[in-house]
Amino acid sequence: MADPSSYRPRPGEIPDSPGVYRFRDEHRRVIYVGKAKSLRQRLANYFQDLANLHPRTRTMVTTAASVEWTVVSTEVEALQLEYSWIKEYDPRFNVKYRDDKSYPYLAVTMNEEFPRVQVMRGQKKKGVRYFGPYGHAWAIRDTVDLLLRVFPVRTCSAGVFKNATRTGRPCLLGYIGKCSAPCVGRITPDDHWDLADEFCDFMAGRTGTYLRRLERQMAEAAEDMEYERAARLRDDIGALKKAMEKSAVVLADATDADLIAVAEDELEAAVQIFHVRGGRVRGQRGWVTDKVEEITTGALVEHALQQLYGEESGDAVPKEVLVPALPDPVEPVQQWLTERRGSGVSLRIPQRGDKKALMETVQRNAQQALVLHKTKRASDLTTRSRALEEIAEALDLDSAPLRIECYDISHLQGDDVVASMVVFEDGLARKSEYRRFQIKGFEGQDDVRSMHEVITRRFRRYLAEKEKTGEWADGEGLTDGDRQADGVDGAGAADDTAALTDGPALKDDDGRPKRFAYPPQLVVVDGGQPQVAAAQRALDELGIDDIAVCGLAKRLEEVWLPREDDPVVLPRTSEGLYLLQRVRDEAHRFAITYQRAKRAKRFRSSPLDDVPGLGETRKQALIKHFGSVKKLRSATIDQICEVPGIGRKTAETVAVALARATPAAPAVNTATGEIMDEDDGAPETTADAPGEPVTAGTPDERRGQER
Repeated sequence: MADPSSYRPRPGEIPDSPGVYRFRDEHRRVIYVGKAKSLRQRLANYFQDLANLHPRTRTMVTTAASVEWTVVSTEVEALQLEYSWIKEYDPRFNVKYRDDKSYPYLAVTMNEEFPRVQVMRGQKKKGVRYFGPYGHAWAIRDTVDLLLRVFPVRTCSAGVFKNATRTGRPCLLGYIGKCSAPCVGRITPDDHWDLADEFCDFMAGRTGTYLRRLERQMAEAAEDMEYERAARLRDDIGALKKAMEKSAVVLADATDADLIAVAEDELEAAVQIFHVRGGRVRGQRGWVTDKVEEITTGALVEHALQQLYGEESGDAVPKEVLVPALPDPVEPVQQWLTERRGSGVSLRIPQRGDKKALMETVQRNAQQALVLHKTKRASDLTTRSRALEEIAEALDLDSAPLRIECYDISHLQGDDVVASMVVFEDGLARKSEYRRFQIKGFEGQDDVRSMHEVITRRFRRYLAEKEKTGEWADGEGLTDGDRQADGVDGAGAADDTAALTDGPALKDDDGRPKRFAYPPQLVVVDGGQPQVAAAQRALDELGIDDIAVCGLAKRLEEVWLPREDDPVVLPRTSEGLYLLQRVRDEAHRFAITYQRAKRAKRFRSSPLDDVPGLGETRKQALIKHFGSVKKLRSATIDQICEVPGIGRKTAETVAVALARATPAAPAVNTATGEIMDEDDGAPETTADAPGEPVTAGTPDERRGQER
């Protein structure tokens, strides 16, 4: 715990102008980002008597080890920079609204030649038009099913579409009139795109004009005695009206608006948003957040607006945004929204009429969401806190281990040996911090030696990152031999080719969590006394003495500590034991998933993979032409040259590579005992099916061979 006075800047150093500031912890990770109209006045509030601070603000300033700031010209620039940094650094103490569920959207892929209507979740993609969010995916499908009668837009996946194009036969929807069947050329790309555009217009709320046009066409068809066409148009109008009835009219003037309501207490706040388009509620979503510091309702609204519209532009930002309280000051936020939309945006509090009544409905939803969240979370928070306290007490730790890392080794009879590292913070899995390793220091099966290698590599990288950030004095840190052993040179850590990360490499000293820059308070290994001793020996060799180590053995669920002859036995009903089991099981799941993926990739390999300059397209062309690798191996160079795209030089290279490659041993079908020949339609493999090898023994016996 740091003393804020140790890093407090002198008042004269802080500019009295708009800007954005960042608090960093001792590991240079950004833990809080804020903006201010006057940096000097705002930062002074953090360095007062700790007793006067909000409890979570007090935690933040005592966790921080430094503060820095960036001066900007206007408050709008400060708002934009604050949002960008919050998205980039994901600070621990900032107000971050989290969706309580992954809301589904109705999406139309207008960026494709033949736009597709589908249900989408998660990150929004460029060129795709979104409608919603909806509470349930079935609500979207019901609406789409009604609208496809009038707007027969493609809904099939890319695979189904390609297959229909190849066979010349549309899917069932094409036969029953709910798809215009662009896959077989019943409609041109331009006409299908126009059809998708009309679908989007209807979903965007422009329904009146389209219904009037259909009613006029129905009347004309009746006058011309085209009764079948008139009846079809009548049914189309009925389907559209039924789809419209699913979202009731709430604002009679066909307003496009978003209504935001906030329910809060001293520690948490819930936000509910209703999306109204064309006077009808088209979507709803809700967020809940912890209140990190003493914050007003207007400031919560400002953060919600950043979260809601930070990645949006154009019509996705409505003309009118109704809120329970205005940010202070409101002008920069309103100007920012106007820039996002490209035209004027009204940000105001509804005072009377339908809009005020609807805001009261949204407010009730926010209150209910907060009550439900607190009901669910109360026991969860209590349980997690008790589990961490029990672990600290059982292992004789100075404080609760807020960050736990667990390691597991996985292999199949000594092949494809890999390791996993999973991270739990505050008792919850932090999947963005998971890491995977390939064991390359030796061949064969040796869990103890593998564990020593993984712990050494992980914490050698930690020490390297620590050295780069200047946390060590000159003369301390890694030796040149250490750097060379782990692929780290004097300029800093290079990419560790043996460690596969889930995200891109992160820049140094930018506040974001680097690959291995943040140390745990507790290292858990999957195993007993030998694995624990190996992990502790690795830490001792690196000179790390402030990280606790323990192991959880599967047989009796015993907790082993370094240099202890007897295990620590936690009660079977212990929340601490349950948390350790969840961490261990997650590490095992992550490791075995990676190991199976590597094994599947190895068994799907082909001798053609080793041919330099031969890409996937030409490999498939060779297999398609000859039927199998076996037949390709017996072909002459002239015959190989007959394949489109294969020149003589490439043909010679292919022939040489196949001649050098030793044919794999025949596979055995364990169900029949039959010796199987090479698959005539695929590259040569030693697997009966992609992803799982054919080996002797029953399925249960094969599962038992995996570690």
